[in-house]
Amino acid sequence: MAVVVQGVDGIVLPKVESADEIRAVDWVISNLEQERGLAARQFDVIPIIETGKGMANVRAIAAAAPRIKRIAFGAGDLTLDMNIEWSRGEIELLPYRSECVLASRAAGIEAPLDTVWVDLSDVEGLRSSTRHVKSLGFQGKMCIHPDQVPEVNAIFSPSAAEVEWSRKVVRAFEAAEAAGSASIQLEGKFIDYPIVYRARRVLETIERIAARA
Repeated sequence: MAVVVQGVDGIVLPKVESADEIRAVDWVISNLEQERGLAARQFDVIPIIETGKGMANVRAIAAAAPRIKRIAFGAGDLTLDMNIEWSRGEIELLPYRSECVLASRAAGIEAPLDTVWVDLSDVEGLRSSTRHVKSLGFQGKMCIHPDQVPEVNAIFSPSAAEVEWSRKVVRAFEAAEAAGSASIQLEGKFIDYPIVYRARRVLETIERIAARA
């Protein structure tokens, strides 16, 4: 495990099929962190769920170790393993993607990362796939070419309009809370806690993006 060194955030672990595999990797990394004077659990592992067996065990995998902060979905190997035709519209991937999102939420970890888009010539297909998985609850999408990165980042980044609306929601609701109200109307729209929490999430996302920039 030469990559377990200072300056490396973690590894992507392909074709994970059981929680025992995660626990074994966690044990090895934990020992290497101790031997090399690294902070405990500073090294993340992102397991890719990309076989039928892995998908059947995804909930246990997602909850197998604290260093698993997010999982990833891999459609190429999964469709091969399951004898599924991977179409441009990707409707056949919906149940597997949804299971990854549900497993992540149940385990209390971050939203998952989606599979790559393999047709480098089909930029609109990449955009459509990215918008779709964002709506399903994914937080990002793996890329196989540098040209895909700005396309994916643009879709997953909150728009200026989303940020402006979110700030309005948070400000208005905080004022309402101070006055003893737990629900308000803002520009004709009903606002209560789920809407406020979503707005705060948008603002937290844009703050993380700004910090990285």
